Amino acid sequence: MNNPKPFLRWAGGKNWLIKHLPNLISNVKFNNYHEPFLGGGSVFFSLQPQKAFLSDLNNELIGTYVQVKTNVEEVIFELNKFKNTAPDYYEVRRKIFTGEAQRAAKFIYLNQTSFNGIYRVNLKGVYNVPFGYRTKNFFDPTGLRLVSKALTNVELNHYDFMDSLNNIKENDLVFIDPPYTVAHENNGFIKYNQKIFAWEDQQRLSVYIKAVVACGAKYIMTNAAHKSIEDLYNDFGDSTKLQRASLIGGKGAKRSKYNELVYSNLLNEKVLK
Repeated sequence: MNNPKPFLRWAGGKNWLIKHLPNLISNVKFNNYHEPFLGGGSVFFSLQPQKAFLSDLNNELIGTYVQVKTNVEEVIFELNKFKNTAPDYYEVRRKIFTGEAQRAAKFIYLNQTSFNGIYRVNLKGVYNVPFGYRTKNFFDPTGLRLVSKALTNVELNHYDFMDSLNNIKENDLVFIDPPYTVAHENNGFIKYNQKIFAWEDQQRLSVYIKAVVACGAKYIMTNAAHKSIEDLYNDFGDSTKLQRASLIGGKGAKRSKYNELVYSNLLNEKVLK
């Protein structure tokens, strides 16, 4: 194992997009890389850029990345204390840790041993996802060390996506993967987190992308294939639809196929196949 892989499971993760990236950005040169909705970071780990700015509105998520970057051995030490059993899971979920490495280890442990790795909190902000009964090892020390190394030249920030504009320059690449406001190809609305990514946020995102383009940067955005999204972004140039499998559902659940929209000002240079 030589390449870093995502160490977290994340609803809406973009592992499915990785196989399409060579057709989109091969021979496309860029300076810095930006990802304002970090989540599991699949695209970042696949591209392994020399310099990156990664951010997210989830403070616990960013805190975990920071600890893996700067304090990986202590995070591993704390993870080794946990066991993948239901009683241990609920004990760890209930317990409040004060150390930053402990909190990062707790985040990774709950993410990897919970039901589907969903990040969900109640109205009080308390994580409340049930135990997942997974048999897979919940962390890989070697993998975490590779992740830590990959984060060496990364600036990590906890803030709203609009704030990331301050770091974006000409010829940078911005990968944009917002929480989806609408369910795929129907009129339903979905909610993953305590704070909804509302339709007003989608509208703010359209302003954000215009600002990214105005400063001469390249961008790739994924979004739900839905008429409301197509109408909002209908003047953003080229787009394409890609099919992926649904990743949400318990063991034995039906895995449906969904279309997702990909917008990019790179599509004229290299068309997705």
